[in-house]
Amino acid sequence: MPSRRSTSNQVSTKDPKRNRLPTTSFLLEIGSEELPWQMIQPAMTQLAQLLEGFLANHRLSHDSLRTFGTPRRLAVLVQGLAAKQTPVLQETLGPSKAVAFDAEGHPTKAAEGFAKSQGVDVGTLETRETPKGVYLCAVKREKGVPAAKVFTEHLPGLLRQLTFSKTMRWNASGVRYPRPIRWLVAVAGSQALCFDFAGVRSGGHSWGHRFLSREKPGVTSQGIRIRRPELYEAALARGGVTVDPARRREVLAGQLKQLARLVNGRVYQANHEELLDQAVFSLECPNVLSGTFDQTYLALPPEVLITSMKEHQGFFSVVNRKGELLPRFFAPTNMNVRNMDLITVGNERVLAARLADARYFFDEDRKTKLADRVPQLHGVVFHKQLGSLYQKTERMISLAGALADAAGVPEVKESCQRAALLSKADLVTGMVGEFPTLQGVMGEKYAAHDGESIEVCKAIGEYYQPRIPDDAVPQTTVGRLLALADRLDALAAFFYAGIVPSGSEDPYSLRRSAFGVIRIVVEAGLTINLGTILQQAQHLLDKQGVKAGGHPFASLRAGSGSPPSTSLRTSLHQFLEERLRYYGRTVPGYREDVMDSVLARDDDAECDLRDLFLRMDALQAITSQQDFESLIVGFKRAHRIVKKEAWTARTVEVALLTHPTEQALHQAVQTAKRAVGQSLEAHDYHGALQQLIGLKSPIDQFFDGVLVNAPESEVRANRLSLLCQVDDLFSVFGDLSQIQVQGQ
Repeated sequence: MPSRRSTSNQVSTKDPKRNRLPTTSFLLEIGSEELPWQMIQPAMTQLAQLLEGFLANHRLSHDSLRTFGTPRRLAVLVQGLAAKQTPVLQETLGPSKAVAFDAEGHPTKAAEGFAKSQGVDVGTLETRETPKGVYLCAVKREKGVPAAKVFTEHLPGLLRQLTFSKTMRWNASGVRYPRPIRWLVAVAGSQALCFDFAGVRSGGHSWGHRFLSREKPGVTSQGIRIRRPELYEAALARGGVTVDPARRREVLAGQLKQLARLVNGRVYQANHEELLDQAVFSLECPNVLSGTFDQTYLALPPEVLITSMKEHQGFFSVVNRKGELLPRFFAPTNMNVRNMDLITVGNERVLAARLADARYFFDEDRKTKLADRVPQLHGVVFHKQLGSLYQKTERMISLAGALADAAGVPEVKESCQRAALLSKADLVTGMVGEFPTLQGVMGEKYAAHDGESIEVCKAIGEYYQPRIPDDAVPQTTVGRLLALADRLDALAAFFYAGIVPSGSEDPYSLRRSAFGVIRIVVEAGLTINLGTILQQAQHLLDKQGVKAGGHPFASLRAGSGSPPSTSLRTSLHQFLEERLRYYGRTVPGYREDVMDSVLARDDDAECDLRDLFLRMDALQAITSQQDFESLIVGFKRAHRIVKKEAWTARTVEVALLTHPTEQALHQAVQTAKRAVGQSLEAHDYHGALQQLIGLKSPIDQFFDGVLVNAPESEVRANRLSLLCQVDDLFSVFGDLSQIQVQGQ
């Protein structure tokens, strides 16, 4: 008997071609105290996704959905909304007709029980023809509920699904939200909906700008009445609020451009988008003022002025056509009144105080040389399990020197070690204490003031790069090696202590550090065996008495009997290779099987990331060559035979090569072995693969001409040894058996 099943079909009770269901519109607004600007855009996206799912689950079709957000409100507007739920016809199959009725046609207990379970009268049951016979069917027609009723009953549940990175509780309702909720607006068509959430009763009145909405037309002591959802933007505009973030962005961008033109300058671009985002989601009434500061402050490094304006006030810096900083700033403001001079003067006064502080820090910091600040790093904890920043500096000095030797540039070793000594000293200056984002930047300025060499100063200023994935890598050799020393020490130290990323958690940004290592090595063309560097890093940690922890990654590839040094090295190699795989996937777009083939060359003693990348690049390029796929087919056949037979002998007796095809293959392998070896030694991986391409015809002819599993045991063994040589030759480059070809 078919199992009982339910089918729901969204079917209108009338012909949809003749009578479309009536539509309405809907508005939901959550009013609160000022939200952190960083939370608003994600909350708008989340609200839209939740409401889309809500409407779908409740069978409410709609045409469009828009979200709005300001510091004091999150809102969503739905247009073309069905006034009622789409009616559904639900059918559930029950027992067969033969079982449901007796010989006289009366319902049996089976029919009565089925009808009761479905909540229908037994007399209303219908029959349906199925491939297995005639069965009873309970048919339930569910009319659509008005959208207003659905919202009133279920919106509180939807609002509880909103999540934020930080929340608070402020009343007995226990609802969590970033800031206290002060009002709720819910309007369907012309009807204000009433429900309770977070101790607030919803209705049809919103609130405008805290100051500009006073005594505005349409604004009463009860707020701004939203008569219909589609009038929401206009109503809020009368209350001094530009509710659409896109419109606020447009207004701000236009004013910035106009003000810059008036002063013959342009807005500083490096932090422009970040500051514009902050302004868009910090204001309800977008407006920009132009202010000035004392020209004497231009004697400070421009990075100090730009950072001070950005971090403390959210001001835009202004530069001339040459990119030089002007004694001006553009200040976003949440006001637009007739006389803005008082606000401008206030902003200038506040900025002057900030810049005076910055000048004080700059002057005081330069009274003490960076080299004399290094001992202060004893008192700065790098990590409670990994010691102080002074200990990290000591390790970086050793690693920077080792990297200079390993990279073949011993002439910069002294500069690398001097830069490593001074690299963290600016962290104990007043300026970096006030503006942590200036670390490195101020180190370069102070080192230059102390008379350090240009190479050392530049390295200190750039070794934090790349700070973000798209940032530039250091441009100088000393800067690159110092950046590697810093990151490799951090990776080795945290892995040594057993503190490694897990899943999506990476509190110490070790993935970012590893990705920085990949970018520096690959993009700067550094050929370095990082295996020896990481081994030295572990030795330095041992020497400083850092306590070793577990190495979770090691168990994936190292045997349980591996010594701790091998386990740590294996863990770090795997971690770096996974970041190399990510780089290959996202930057040049390499095939996964290409990267698998190269990374399968498992050598725990070496970790030459650039060499691995060059192999990937060559293999990726040759995959599009005409004969490559057929070559891989032939190679895989040889590889499978050798693997199946577990054959290890490699000595080929020339006298036993009786067939021309096996003689030709043997000769081709010997010739290719020498050529491939020379190409690999010169890191000419494209050339090495071209030599392998030349083996296509000899391999194909070999399999066509001879039977590997020959009756004569000596001949069979000799041919297996020949195939083993073929397998070895291909394996010198990587595990090419992992390359995927069509049909395999």
